[in-house]
Amino acid sequence: MTDTVLSLHQVTQRYGKLTALDAVDLAIPAGAIYGFLGPNGAGKTTAIRCAMGLLRPQAGRIEIGGHDLTRNRRQALASVGAVIETPALFPNLTGRENLDVTRRMLGIAPALIDRALELVDMREAADRRVGQYSLGMKQRMGLARALLAEPRLLILDEPTNGLDPAGIRDMRSLIRALPERTGATIFMSSHLLSEIEQLATHVGLLQHGRVLFDGTLDALSRQQTPRLIITADPVAQAEQVLRSAGFADPIHEGERLVLTDPGAITPERAASLNAALHEAGCRVSELRLERADLETTFMTLTGHTGDAA
Repeated sequence: MTDTVLSLHQVTQRYGKLTALDAVDLAIPAGAIYGFLGPNGAGKTTAIRCAMGLLRPQAGRIEIGGHDLTRNRRQALASVGAVIETPALFPNLTGRENLDVTRRMLGIAPALIDRALELVDMREAADRRVGQYSLGMKQRMGLARALLAEPRLLILDEPTNGLDPAGIRDMRSLIRALPERTGATIFMSSHLLSEIEQLATHVGLLQHGRVLFDGTLDALSRQQTPRLIITADPVAQAEQVLRSAGFADPIHEGERLVLTDPGAITPERAASLNAALHEAGCRVSELRLERADLETTFMTLTGHTGDAA
């Protein structure tokens, strides 16, 4: 059985007549980078606040590392680090001094400061005042602070928000490497679907306070009907070959023909069609099997036309 670091069981939270979370079940496995997505107002922020112990749900149960968050709050949160929005740092202190303030509060060894700085590539800038840092450097220092106590679970809320392209690239590289370098599991929200697609191993989709999907990114992709894209000349001849092969309604997209018959499109079937097209004298310049990207899947499941913020 897969070790689950964070789990929400039937978690419900209401604000007056508004149900922010409606019997939410989530399971974040050890070692995962778990991307948390949903349209505006879906309940992501409420779920994160509940998971951090900042908000007590009106119903349901949350477990972190096997500890019930309500009954064993101290033990549960001892294994959690978090970066929520822009980190609050003391601008007149150096980065190292900021980390030392947190270290003293946590009662942990001084050597862990250098380890955290190394993990986020901030050792060279550690003795500069934070007020001189760029936003990207502040984000990395906030991440270092979250990593100080060697957390088993790292919660990141919009970790690249506001960063320039170089800062986004650097932060993504850091996040991608953390599970292997630290053993931490990452639970991150982002409004950038491409970011989740690049980083996440698992994903949760939330809408109107309800979970639409909770599982691996690959399993989510497989829920969508594959498309076989064919560009061949002459198009009319190619269409006739496809119809003879049992595909009654090829879709025309410009000069391309698209097949979307669920269950019938496999790599083997595609190879067979390619051979049939060549035998019929068609010049095939493109034939590829395509699955929907995360953005298309997200739009399909949520019926949403905006971003995932």
